[in-house]
Amino acid sequence: MTAKTTLVVMAAGMGSRYGGLKQIDPVGPHDATILDYAVYDALNAGFDKVVFVITKHIEDAFHERFGRTIEKHCETAYAFQSLDNLPAGFALPPERQKPWGTAHAVLGCKDVITTPFAVINADDFYGRSAFRALHTFLQNVPERTASSVSNYCMIGYVLKNTLTEHGYVSRGVCRVDAHGFLQEINERTHIERAPSAEIGDTDARFTEDGINWQPLAGDSTVSMNIWGFTLDLFDEIVAHFPTFLQENQDNLLKAEFYLPNLVGDLIAEGQARVKVLTTDAKWFGITYQQDKARVERAIQTLIAEGVYPEQLWV
Repeated sequence: MTAKTTLVVMAAGMGSRYGGLKQIDPVGPHDATILDYAVYDALNAGFDKVVFVITKHIEDAFHERFGRTIEKHCETAYAFQSLDNLPAGFALPPERQKPWGTAHAVLGCKDVITTPFAVINADDFYGRSAFRALHTFLQNVPERTASSVSNYCMIGYVLKNTLTEHGYVSRGVCRVDAHGFLQEINERTHIERAPSAEIGDTDARFTEDGINWQPLAGDSTVSMNIWGFTLDLFDEIVAHFPTFLQENQDNLLKAEFYLPNLVGDLIAEGQARVKVLTTDAKWFGITYQQDKARVERAIQTLIAEGVYPEQLWV
């Protein structure tokens, strides 16, 4: 019997660099969004259920947009990333505006998931083979026991293929061993092409403070926040979130509880091992308004090649 699997779509981002709700901004015919193509690929790969992690202030827009398409084709649930979803003993700083980060977003769907699950961003196009690889892994992943570690997976992409021409991006920069297991991951929130790079050069750089820069190899393996997890991840999030808040008590207006950093901590603690799955899928996404035209062209090419129908949901 085929095991059930769930797709979690992190869609609570505020789109500050994009200038609006890019989660529901059309990039294809019949108002199709990147999110539509991702869910379409996931359902074709065998996923049974979709959970959207959103915020309350975009709930109506989401229901209006996806209630007439995705909700008619699979089991769908909504979970909410709320700023005041904090451990006992912690209070929300009154000035805090932005969400607490991607690990906190996943925590928001703890009560609506009962199967192994994948996690993706709403504004990244990952490609169908990526979802097939995830689904295959989740079909066969063993649950953690008292004497074992957690078994997770991640789709790895090449850094040079994930950069924008129009600014900076956030990526989890990975170190992978010879057997394809993740050894270390560091979330870098400001990566851009090296300013001296000529056309075709793949060198990149990152900064932590906006002043000092460090180089990054263009062929580095990076996380695009496309993961496969078992249910025990929720226990780990609950256990690590208070530590994150304590360690960042002087920066609670801006600090974010990132999923890649949590996974990195679990690997370092010997609590998890993460298989890095390779794929020939083409990634593209939208960070800035200027990225949209390139995504639209890529979608049209895939339609012309017969990868997608002109209208996804019929």
